Amino acid sequence: MNLNQITVLVLDIEKAIFFYETLGLQLIVKSPHYARFICPEGDSTFSIHKTEHLPIGEGVTVYFETEDLDNYVALLQEKGISFEELPNDKPWLWREARLKDVDGNLLILYFAGKNRKNPPWRIV
Repeated sequence: MNLNQITVLVLDIEKAIFFYETLGLQLIVKSPHYARFICPEGDSTFSIHKTEHLPIGEGVTVYFETEDLDNYVALLQEKGISFEELPNDKPWLWREARLKDVDGNLLILYFAGKNRKNPPWRIV
């Protein structure tokens, strides 16, 4: 089994498309209520679906991995993207930066390298 895509809910498709294209995702499908993107690396896709009401509570957290995290975050800041947390090293051996999309969905840009699938505490 392979994870194909994640879909998050948005209120305004056009604003969300602009945001995710600014992050570097490439738009491949667009309708009035749905859009799908391919990630610049790997084979995953990411989509957004228009809704009238966003879910209440924490919602989902979406992780996008990039090897050059610090430079990528700096580039996004130059494009006007605001971060809630700039790149920093976490106790679980990942380097992460946190931001929210235009609808409040939590996005974590990170780099984990070998620790993504093989942390020292991995169950064999």
